[in-house]
Amino acid sequence: MIRRTIVIVTVAAWLDASAIVAGAQEARSGNPILAGWYADPEAHVFEGRYWIFPTYSAPYGQQTFLDAFSSRDLVTWTKHPRVLDTANVAWARRAVWAPSIIQKDDWYYLFFGANDIQSDREIGGIGVARSRTPTGPFIDHLGKPLIDKFHNGAQPIDQFVFRDKDGAYYIIYGGWRHCNIARLNDTFTGFIPFADGSTFKEITPAGYVEGAFMLLKDDKYYFMWSEGGWTGPNYAVAYAVGTTPFGPFERVGKILQQDSTVATGAGHHSVLHVPGSSKWYIVYHRRPLGETDRNHRGVSIDELRFDARGLIEPVVLTKTGVRTDSLPPTLDRRR
Repeated sequence: MIRRTIVIVTVAAWLDASAIVAGAQEARSGNPILAGWYADPEAHVFEGRYWIFPTYSAPYGQQTFLDAFSSRDLVTWTKHPRVLDTANVAWARRAVWAPSIIQKDDWYYLFFGANDIQSDREIGGIGVARSRTPTGPFIDHLGKPLIDKFHNGAQPIDQFVFRDKDGAYYIIYGGWRHCNIARLNDTFTGFIPFADGSTFKEITPAGYVEGAFMLLKDDKYYFMWSEGGWTGPNYAVAYAVGTTPFGPFERVGKILQQDSTVATGAGHHSVLHVPGSSKWYIVYHRRPLGETDRNHRGVSIDELRFDARGLIEPVVLTKTGVRTDSLPPTLDRRR
């Protein structure tokens, strides 16, 4: 009898432990992943943590700051409020949005749009601030916008900063259905002209509206963007492929769009990849079903997959999000 009792207790304990392990393995992020209304997320891995820098989704007059969020495992997120505030950017007063961040020489450089300028006569455009840490505070780097004019018809918004395999840094940006690329100088205070003397080259693909993003994988440049109307249900992400960051780019098609059973207005994304892993994620915003407030957007995450030819498979929108994916300790050190 005593032996039987011991066996029963041991088996029960094993079952409890197994249930705990199974539960941990099944932990998922859920969608949306961030509490509150946010949009235009850019995701990175910095100092052993996942980071997301989004737009605070509100009327333009209330968009005077940027929050950031960090996580060890994609499931539990910590908010870092007001990493950028217009109090530290004298020329910015409203419509601060679409952050893009990059680490260089022990600094973090945060690029952002501000003021939603409609002509060259207005003050605003794309600015850059910097901080020693991802948590800020980010301080204006120039005391003025980096780009404050409409070059090639592109509104100076929705910037993405891209480091090429040769170490060159480029800014890819533009609204109003035009997209430019320019090479940043070493201090991110200006630009290095191209061989033909130009500074801003237009690389607008068919269907482009805004929200430029680029990634390099297996020597292919995946140029991605948002198309459709940002306030409507048909907002979507499409992409093209080229052999250089300047193109020419061959359009492939849409890979992220609404699902009438899950959410609408899925767009303005970024792509997250842990170095050395085979896992890719797409981080984007979307609207709850039936929502009529244009600012009600939530940041979500789902898996991004490539097929055997290197093409991106259509993204499946989920309510459950992704499984926990803890970062390895080796990524704790700064690059």
